[in-house]
Amino acid sequence: MELQDIDLNLLVVFNELLRQRRVSAVAVTLGISQPAISNALNRLRKLLGDELFLRTSKGMVPTRFAESLAEPIGYALGTIHDSLNATAEFNPSSASRAFTVEMTDIGEIYFLPALMQRLATEAPGVTISTVRNQSDTLRDEMERGEVDLAIGFLPDLKTGFFQRRLFRQRYVCLFRTHHPLARSELSMKSFLAAEHVSIVAEGTGHSMVDTAIQRAGVQRNVRLCVPHFVAVGHILQTTDLIAVVPEAYAARTLTPFGLQSAPCPVKIPDITVNVLWHARNHREPSSQWLRQIVFDEFAL
Repeated sequence: MELQDIDLNLLVVFNELLRQRRVSAVAVTLGISQPAISNALNRLRKLLGDELFLRTSKGMVPTRFAESLAEPIGYALGTIHDSLNATAEFNPSSASRAFTVEMTDIGEIYFLPALMQRLATEAPGVTISTVRNQSDTLRDEMERGEVDLAIGFLPDLKTGFFQRRLFRQRYVCLFRTHHPLARSELSMKSFLAAEHVSIVAEGTGHSMVDTAIQRAGVQRNVRLCVPHFVAVGHILQTTDLIAVVPEAYAARTLTPFGLQSAPCPVKIPDITVNVLWHARNHREPSSQWLRQIVFDEFAL
């Protein structure tokens, strides 16, 4: 098959069906009728010799062949779009633009206060929505343009993505200021004797904490297990539990919750916090602007 055999508009329909999974929604987005969408899909089915999408109660579900085409077609259309709009300008002071950024609850605590202060003065019409996704669904949503940036420790996002390092950080132990452990240096013996909060943070790279501790042959006395960090400060404030947390989280919780941190006696690898974006957004002016804002504010 040669490129001249394919109408580019058919690929646009294909890409939107992958993203929205409903003919009616694609028709609204592209501004054409539902029969025209169905006709375009039938033409593409004949050209490629595959059903591409199957009707189900949950909408149009892509076949395996369609899924295999998703990334290269999305990337190609994104590249074409970026090239045609390469001269477009983004004026943050007058722009009305909504960004979606993936970050953990730690990211919201650490990044959002300063970021929103910056936007309030430089880009009053820009809004931010944060999401938390598993790494596999995050990849798909960034490929489809539903998530503009991801910030954090995301080692699984590689092929098709760009990234810039913001900073490296270590893990520390966190506990209340008047905890018995605060009276002396935190030793391995006192670490083992303490009762712990374990933070699962599923779908992020923070699962490495439990792995590193287990590989060191250390068996923690885990009294409480929680899925995220948001309540950890409140819990530590009123109990004798301790937690192993990223230093950035500790820095934001010491004063508000009356906590204290200490080096972790178990060697845990430092982590790198990056800002990541999909190749389809690499040259998009508004994305470039937001990435630079994040880098200016937080890169060390």
